[in-house]
Amino acid sequence: MAVEQARDATTGTAVDPHGYPDPRATPYAKPAHPPSPPHASAHPAGHGEDCGCARGARDAHRRAVSAFAELRDRLADGQGLPAALAHSAGASRQWVSDELRQAARGVAERGRAQGAAWLAAVWKRAVAWVWGVIGVLLLVQLVTALVAGDGWSVARTAGLVASLVVGVLLTLAAWLHRSRGGPLAPLIGEDNRLSTSRAVAVGWVLLAVFAVLLLAVERAADSRRGSAAVDGLDLARSAALLTVVALTCLVAVLARLVVANRVRGQRTQKVRADRPRAADLLTDDAGRGSFTDAQYVVVNAAAVVFAAVLLAREPRRLPELPWALAVLAVVSAVTYLAGKYAEGGRPTVLSVVRAREAGDLDAPIRTGDDIEIRGSGFVPPGAQEPDRLAQTVVRIGTVHVHVPLIPVAGGFTNPTDTVLTVPVPVDVEPGRVEVLVITASGAETNRYPIDVVD
Repeated sequence: MAVEQARDATTGTAVDPHGYPDPRATPYAKPAHPPSPPHASAHPAGHGEDCGCARGARDAHRRAVSAFAELRDRLADGQGLPAALAHSAGASRQWVSDELRQAARGVAERGRAQGAAWLAAVWKRAVAWVWGVIGVLLLVQLVTALVAGDGWSVARTAGLVASLVVGVLLTLAAWLHRSRGGPLAPLIGEDNRLSTSRAVAVGWVLLAVFAVLLLAVERAADSRRGSAAVDGLDLARSAALLTVVALTCLVAVLARLVVANRVRGQRTQKVRADRPRAADLLTDDAGRGSFTDAQYVVVNAAAVVFAAVLLAREPRRLPELPWALAVLAVVSAVTYLAGKYAEGGRPTVLSVVRAREAGDLDAPIRTGDDIEIRGSGFVPPGAQEPDRLAQTVVRIGTVHVHVPLIPVAGGFTNPTDTVLTVPVPVDVEPGRVEVLVITASGAETNRYPIDVVD
C-alpha cells in the first residue's frame, strides 16, 4: 500500500517529517537556508524576520542555528542521504559537506543581520546608561548635601554642570554614530570586537575631561576662587595622572599598529566577529579568558576608581595620583603590549601522511586517496562557526580543495586546528607537488612537498 508523501504547503516539494526536503525524492535539491523548526517561538505580532528590529533578527538567527544543529546531527547519524550515494563513502561525504556548507551560509547571513540590527539598536540603551549615571550622581550630591549639612555648594553645581556637558556630548556622538553602536563606536575595532586598549584609554580620557570641565565651571561660577581653580591644574600635582592618560592613549595606538602589522605579515590571524560583546574586553578572539587583557582592565579600572574618589574629595584640582599607582599602570601596560606581540602565530604544516582505513594496506599517496595534513593554526581564533570552517582550503599543486565538513553530534571532526583530511583530486598530476593550507583568515601555511604516484 503506497504511503502518501508529506509536501511543503508553499512549494509543493516532498519533505521529510522534520520539514526538510526529502533527499530520496529530490536527491540534489538544496534549500536556500535551513527552515525554522516547528517548535520555534513566533515573533511578536506586527514583526517578522525581515522587520529590521534587533529582536526579530535575534529570533531569526536563533531559529537558523537550531535548524542547522538539527540538520548536522541528522546527517551525522547517516539520515537523509540520497540512496544513489549510499554506496560511495567519498560521494556521500562530499554531498553532506555541500549541504552543511550551504546551510552554514544561511546561518552566517542571519548572524550578520543580527549584529547589524544590534548595533543600530544599542545606542539608545547606551545613552540611557549615560543619563542614568548622571541621575545617580545628582542623587548622591543631594544626599551628601543633606547629610553633611553644608547645603548646595559651588563644587556640587560645577559637578552637575560638568556631568551634563559630558552627557550632551556623548549623546550627540551616539546619535551621529547610531548605526555603529553610538557611544560604543570608538571602542569597536576593525574586527568588530570591543577593543580592550581603546576602552581603557577612553575611561582615563573621560575622567580627565570631566575633571577639567569641573575646574572650568568652578572658576566661571565663583570668580573669587578662580586662582584656586588654576592652581588645581598645577603640573607637579597632576603629573602622575597625565602620565597614565598619555600612556594608555599611546598603548591604544601601538596595539592597533602591532596587530595590523602582524596580520599583514601573517603572524596573527584575525576573523571578523558578528557583533561586539562585553566579554571581548577580557577574552581573546576565541572567547577564552586572556590574562593580559584581564589584568590590564582590572588594574586600570581600580586606578580610575581611586582617581575618581580623589576628585570627589578634592574637586578643586586634578586628582593627585600616587606615583606607585602610576608605576603599577605602566607595568600593566607593558604586560598588555608584550602579550600583543606574543599572541597568535602563523599556521604551519608539519607533516602530510596518507590516511589509512582499518584493514587497508600501506601504500604511497595516489590520486583519490585521502591525506591527513598535520600541523597547527588551521582554525583561527573566532573561526569555529561552520561557515568559517567551510572556508578552509588546501592547495595541492595547482588544485584547490575545499576541506569537507565531517559532522558528529554537537560538532565537526574535520577540519580541526591541528589535522585536516582532504582527498587528492584526480586533476593532480603524478610526481612531486606542494601542499599548503589557506585558513579562513586568508593566511597561508608553509609549502610541504609530497610525492603522488600513478
